[in-house]
Amino acid sequence: MVKPTRVTNSIRALRFARGEMTQAELADLIGVTRQTVIAIEQGRYSPSLEMAFQIAHAFKVPIDEVFHYPGSEQEAR
Repeated sequence: MVKPTRVTNSIRALRFARGEMTQAELADLIGVTRQTVIAIEQGRYSPSLEMAFQIAHAFKVPIDEVFHYPGSEQEAR
């Protein structure tokens, strides 16, 4: 059984804020499968640092607007 990551993300919200981008469209932009995007969104998989930056770049936002770690400043807001 895979242990869920403690890192959370805002990918779903960012996709919908960008004209309801589909998981498949995001997957194509970052060069992974739709299943990988699903796993990341659901917190079942932590992307590599490079992939995390690619996701942030796809949304044109800083990486800390996409990913959040417990105890980080983002959670305090």
